[in-house]
Amino acid sequence: MKARRNKKQVPSFRKLLKTSKVKLENKLKNKQFKQQSTLKKYRKEQRKLRQAVKDAVSKKPIPLEDPKEKRPGKRIEREEEEEEEALPLDMMDEDDLQLMKDLGQRASFLTRDLSSSEPVHARKRKHEHVIDKYEKIPRTLQTAPEKELIHLLPIKDKSGIIPQTREKPVIDSNQDEEDQEEMEPEEEIIEEPIKELTLEEHLIERKKKLQEKKMRIAALASAILSDPESNIKKLKELRSMLMEQDPDVAVTVRKLVIVSLMELFKDITPSYKIRPLTEAEKSTKIRKETQKLREFEEGLVSQYKFYLENLEQIVKDWKQRKLKKSNVVSLKAYKGLAEVAVKSLCELLVALPHFNFHNNIIVLIVPLMNDMSKLVSEMCCEAVKKLFKQDKLGQASLGVIKVISGFVKGRNYEVRPEMLKTFLCLRIKEVEVKKDTEDINKQKKFMTFKEKRKTLSRMQRKWKKAEEKLERELREAEASESTEKKLKLHTETLNIVFVTYFRILKKAQRSPLLPAVLEGLAKFAHLINVEFFDDLLVVLHSLIESGDLSYQESLHCVQTAFHVLSGQGDVLNIDPMKFYTHLYKTLFKLHAGATNEGVEIVLQCLDVMLTKRRKQVSQQRALAFIKRLCTLALHVLPNSSIGILATNRILMHTFPKTDLLLDNESQGSGVFLPELDEPEYCNAQNTALWELHALRRHYHPIVQRFAAHLIAGAPSEGSEALKPELSRRSPAELFEAYSMAAMTFNPPVESSNSKRKDKVLQGDSFLSEEISQLIKRHCSEVATQSPLDFTKYLETL
Repeated sequence: MKARRNKKQVPSFRKLLKTSKVKLENKLKNKQFKQQSTLKKYRKEQRKLRQAVKDAVSKKPIPLEDPKEKRPGKRIEREEEEEEEALPLDMMDEDDLQLMKDLGQRASFLTRDLSSSEPVHARKRKHEHVIDKYEKIPRTLQTAPEKELIHLLPIKDKSGIIPQTREKPVIDSNQDEEDQEEMEPEEEIIEEPIKELTLEEHLIERKKKLQEKKMRIAALASAILSDPESNIKKLKELRSMLMEQDPDVAVTVRKLVIVSLMELFKDITPSYKIRPLTEAEKSTKIRKETQKLREFEEGLVSQYKFYLENLEQIVKDWKQRKLKKSNVVSLKAYKGLAEVAVKSLCELLVALPHFNFHNNIIVLIVPLMNDMSKLVSEMCCEAVKKLFKQDKLGQASLGVIKVISGFVKGRNYEVRPEMLKTFLCLRIKEVEVKKDTEDINKQKKFMTFKEKRKTLSRMQRKWKKAEEKLERELREAEASESTEKKLKLHTETLNIVFVTYFRILKKAQRSPLLPAVLEGLAKFAHLINVEFFDDLLVVLHSLIESGDLSYQESLHCVQTAFHVLSGQGDVLNIDPMKFYTHLYKTLFKLHAGATNEGVEIVLQCLDVMLTKRRKQVSQQRALAFIKRLCTLALHVLPNSSIGILATNRILMHTFPKTDLLLDNESQGSGVFLPELDEPEYCNAQNTALWELHALRRHYHPIVQRFAAHLIAGAPSEGSEALKPELSRRSPAELFEAYSMAAMTFNPPVESSNSKRKDKVLQGDSFLSEEISQLIKRHCSEVATQSPLDFTKYLETL
């Protein structure tokens, strides 16, 4: 029977990577515990040895004379003591001295060999020959250093077991101190003084080091990109450079490594999520190519995880204002390092929404959206907006929305408004009906066996069967975005968004988040369930009536209300007259100053309130709004004036009878009341649009063109008709196109190139000749100093 070859299998790289974090921590704890127990055991043995040595020393005979000492100071002290002790002996008699010497020679307990196990008070009569033998041994004092016995393996012979020992010399502490003292000056002589570099030399040295590190990073990155499956281990080598310890280049190298790894992961990451292998898959035999691919995937996931942990640690240390023990990177430089780490996390959030650990990145990014640093906050908000815009299916958006909603609730709604403004970038359209969904996503119907038998031959049936099988497999592998799945995800996302909005409306009405909430409700109002419409309109009206809202928040409330009513709210019998009144009243709060940007919201509200609800709007209401809008056009910037006049043009086309405002004759009884805030009762039919004549002389050419067009009755043809680039644009588009936010005038002002140059007049040329001569005469006079005598002006009493 052949002996089994006991070969210890070396764990593969794949198995090592598979080890979980818990197992690694347990292994580390076991290793530390083993080291500590070994150290304790060693200390215990050393303690026992020291105690044994002390006991042995205490049992050694005390020397009658001092051994040869190296230090002269101690020798002098000893001689002095001997002289002092010798003084009484000189005073003794010779008989007494002889007696003391005899007693000293008989004091065998002082010179007894402690190695023998014989008792001290043994009977001399029975063992006289032993004492004689012992007395014959020459008495030598211990001058050599104390020896420590090391027990070796015993030897066995005929007589029995013979223990074996070996002496180990004890290191003399005095000798060690002297040796150290002798070595210290030698070391000082060997050490060379560090050469101090000038600033220029230091910069050159740093540039050289940095160039070497850059070349190293580039070489590793190029090797990984050229063959990721073979060189996946080099990711670990590149990631180890994140711990650069050279203080001259540590910050720069770490930043470069962070950005390089981020770009590498974006390039080599597959377009699918890598799942862990099951036990059955691990036990099956596979080809080398498949094994290589598995090792690549596991190595990639592992290194990606470690990379994200490093970025998280950098951000966490910066947030906690903590530095590592090495202090290689200063706290000021750590901020820049953390910003690069956040930027890399944002890039990965947008670029790899399908890959592993995406939810972990979301959990890291969302709290940073509310960071005190404006740069970090804007960076994270922009990344989330970008993710919402490009997410077609809605899976990644749902994950972000869940985390944001929980974060806002956990902070008691004390967060930046920018966090909620990101909701406006969600790609959620109107919810389709289930029937329409089935029509859009029709399942392909395959032929039955009877149909095939009737229409196809045997060979054709065989080919058809193979073709259908292939189509089924392709459909499963394609994993196309089904409309049903998308609809389900969008519904869940909107539920969370509306829950967040309604919580803020209910609990935090004075929060700075209210404008963002109202803006979001205005965008998604057509998707709200009809059951909530009545309650929502009541809440919006109460907010407006409270008077605590700014003009912009009030406009958002009006916009939200009409968006609700323009969709599914058409079936409700609700009169929104109070919202028309509020908008009519709010128009005069806008001007050419800070509130000029609110005109854009007004234009959107007017489109929903008047144009799209033309059947529910009376003529009196339309006339009042046209008159007030023309008055407002005099108070705002040119781009706002163009947008307002474009809205009036649309209203005059929508309500043809409003052309009576271009006539001076009054219609009906009453006088126009411009100060009245009720559009139905201000008698707008008894006024005229005299503001258009003032706007016709406006400095902006487009405003002039629109004013002339409206005075002519807004014709579609003729000399007063607008050009297509103006007539085909909406008011909101014209507002953006002619905006002066970039401090530029649109259209650009033509420069006047006059050939004749005007003569520049000098300062004297503005004066007449007489005045010029008078000035010269006074300037040429020499002032003579004469004594002042005020007494001649005094009256004598």
